[in-house]
Amino acid sequence: MKIKELCNSLEDWAPLAYQESYDNSGLIVGDTSVELTGVLVSLDCTEEVVAEAIAKGCNAIVSHHPIVFKGLKRFTGANYVERTLVKAIKNDIALYAIHTNLDNVDTGVNKMLANKIGLINTQILVPKKSIIKQLVSYVPTDQAEKVRNSLYSVGAGSLGEYSECSFSVSGKGTFKGSSNSNPQVGEKEVREEVAEERIEVLFPAYLETKVLSSLKSTHPYEEVSYRILSLDNENQNIGSGLLGELSEAKMPLDFLLELKSNLNAKGIRFTKIGDGKIKKIAICGGSGSFLLQAAIRSGADVIVSSDFKYHEFFDADNKIIIADVGHYESEQYTKDLIADFLRKKFLKFAVHLSEVNTNPINYL
Repeated sequence: MKIKELCNSLEDWAPLAYQESYDNSGLIVGDTSVELTGVLVSLDCTEEVVAEAIAKGCNAIVSHHPIVFKGLKRFTGANYVERTLVKAIKNDIALYAIHTNLDNVDTGVNKMLANKIGLINTQILVPKKSIIKQLVSYVPTDQAEKVRNSLYSVGAGSLGEYSECSFSVSGKGTFKGSSNSNPQVGEKEVREEVAEERIEVLFPAYLETKVLSSLKSTHPYEEVSYRILSLDNENQNIGSGLLGELSEAKMPLDFLLELKSNLNAKGIRFTKIGDGKIKKIAICGGSGSFLLQAAIRSGADVIVSSDFKYHEFFDADNKIIIADVGHYESEQYTKDLIADFLRKKFLKFAVHLSEVNTNPINYL
């Protein structure tokens, strides 16, 4: 198995198109044509993690956080980023990051965190907009099902828990080919009338190339008529944070103590708690202070995340409890999530969990 297959599999799960604009997910170092000898999965990629990969015979590291966020102008080993990259390149180790794209899919980082906390009835807190497109095309009635099935096969027509979704209207199409045409239906220089179906399907924007290729390869006409429309619809399966519920309401302090235990947190920073029970919980693995107002609007009793600044705790304004559990603590199980995905997907290479504690924060 080659590194390219590893990359393709991860990107089918968490497409790179879903990463945030500041991010650098994907293959950072490596040759996609190289055969895999093993994969080491970690939360962060550091010099110690690269050394561990070497020791375990792995020539690929899949980490959640990218080792490179910004462009580098030199590789002199002047800092930990440069040293890590140099070590990986010298030892032919590929580095792959699956970061905010994995945050933004509903089976990703936040789902893992929700499971650890014990949330049920989860849904995306802030769904992404403008990442859905619509294809409209006109197909001879007797070929419509073939074209529809081809579109479904590349991912068009999926809406949440439903697949093979489309809309069709019957009508009549006309055309007249020139003397240089090569019509699959009718004759040259003769106007033809054909019973057609107008087929409409939705698809994720990043699949546009595949969808058009599928349409053109199965459509019987020499010249294929189609339209691509960009939609403002929210995608309920893609976006920031998750909103869920506890199986039963709890007192805030009891919840916080269980949260600390479940995440092996050294401590939790939290805002004022009241006497009433809580049930609705908003979460975001990693830095989630940008979701505070959305969590308040959702009616959540608590937001569990990390990296809140001092003044942001005031912004809770007694409308919600902020529970800052720590960045590492909120994402530490992401490597288990990635490793489980790869182990179920592939049997041809070994998948190892990194034993290096990459948390840069220590507690007294």
